[in-house]
Amino acid sequence: MRYSAFGLIKEALSGHKGWRPQWRDAAPQAAYDYVIIGGGGHGLATAYYLAKEFGGARIAVLEKGWIGGGNVGRNTTIIRSNYLLDGNEPFYEFSLKLWENLEQDLNYNAMVSQRGILNLIHSDAQRDAARRRGNAMILNGSDAELLDADGVRAMYPFLNFDDARFPVKGGLLHRRGGTVRHDAVAWGYARGADLRGVDIIQNCEVTGLRIESGKVLGVETSRGYIGAGKVGVSVAGNSSRLMALADMRLPIESHVLQAFVSEGLKPFIPGVITYGAGHFYCSQSDKGGLVFGGDIDMYNSYAQRGNLPVVEDVVESGISLIPALGRARLLRSWGGIMDMSMDGSPFIDKTHIEGLYFNGGWCYGGFKATPAAGYCFAHLLKTDRPHETATAYRLDRFMSGHMIDEKGQGAQPNLH
Repeated sequence: MRYSAFGLIKEALSGHKGWRPQWRDAAPQAAYDYVIIGGGGHGLATAYYLAKEFGGARIAVLEKGWIGGGNVGRNTTIIRSNYLLDGNEPFYEFSLKLWENLEQDLNYNAMVSQRGILNLIHSDAQRDAARRRGNAMILNGSDAELLDADGVRAMYPFLNFDDARFPVKGGLLHRRGGTVRHDAVAWGYARGADLRGVDIIQNCEVTGLRIESGKVLGVETSRGYIGAGKVGVSVAGNSSRLMALADMRLPIESHVLQAFVSEGLKPFIPGVITYGAGHFYCSQSDKGGLVFGGDIDMYNSYAQRGNLPVVEDVVESGISLIPALGRARLLRSWGGIMDMSMDGSPFIDKTHIEGLYFNGGWCYGGFKATPAAGYCFAHLLKTDRPHETATAYRLDRFMSGHMIDEKGQGAQPNLH
C-alpha cells in the first residue's frame, strides 16, 4: 500500500477500516543470507538499504523487544551535520542529505523539520572555535553562519544575554539541522524494509553466535537457531554484551543518557538551541512540550532510566540560559543506553571473524546518523569494503593511532 492524500480521504470516509499493519510479524526461517541483530533505527535502515540499494535478498532483522522500544524511541530527535573533523563531517553531511529526502524515499511522514540549530558562544575562545568548525562544515559541503549577539537576539530574545559568568556573545547557526519524529523513523524504515521482503522478527533475543573455524554460521535465539551467511550487529548500548558472545572485547562503555519533556507550552522556541556553557540542548515539539537533555550519567549502566544528579544539572543549565523555564513543569523523563567509545566516534567495520560485522560506538550521535549508518553498514555487508564516508570508522584505529577525537577529551569514554 502506498500512502497518499487520496488514500487518507478514502479511509476517512469509510471509517478507517482499510488500513493494514505497517509490516508483517514474520516468523523466523531456518536460514538467511543476511541477519541483522538489532531492530532499532540503524538495524532497520541497514536492512532497508541492503534490499533497496544493494540488491540483498533473504534478509532478517532480529529484535529482542519491539520495534521502536530502544534508543530510536528514546532520544531528543535532533539531526545535524555540524562536526569538525574530516573523519566525521562528510559522514554526517551524507546522513543529513539522506534525511532531507527520507519521507519521499520511504513514502512515510517522519516529520522531518529543518528548523535550524544554534550553538551558543559565551567567550572569545568559543567564537574562534565556532569559526573554525563553521569553516570545516562549509568545506565539507554543509552550511554554517556565525552570528553576533544581535543576530542571536533577533532569533531568541528571551535568552539570558547578560549572565555575569556566561554572557551570550553569538552563535554558530546550522540552518539545515533540525528535528525528526523518532519512532516514526523506526516505523518508516520497518515498513520500507518489509515491502522489500525483509523479515522483521520481534521478541527474538540473540543468546549465542555459532562460530566454527573462524567463521560465523548463524545465531542462537530465544526462538531457535537461525543460519546466516553474514551477521551484522547493530545493538547500540548492548554492543559489549552481544559481542562478548564472540569473545570480543570492544573499546566502549555503556552509559545512560536522559532526556526530558515539559508540559505543553505556546510556541516560543522555533529551532534547536545548545548551551555553550554546559551540556544542555532544547527544542519545542509540535505538541508544545520542550524536549531537552544534557550529559550522560557518568557510571556504567544498562538501565533505561536515569538519576537525580543529572536532572539537577540539566535543569540548572536550562534555567541559567532561559530563566522562564523556571515556571514550566517537567512532564516526564526517560533514558537511552549509549555505547560510548574511547574517542567519541563510532565504528562500522568487519571483525576478525569471517562473516561478522559491527556497527556501534555512536555515543550521542546515533539518532542523527541513522540513514547514513544504515546505508554504510549495508554497503559494508554487501561489498566487504567501507563506504567512502565511513573509512575512518575502523575497529583497529586505536592500535594504529588514527583516533577521531571530535571533542579533544582523550581516551575516557564517559567524557565524550
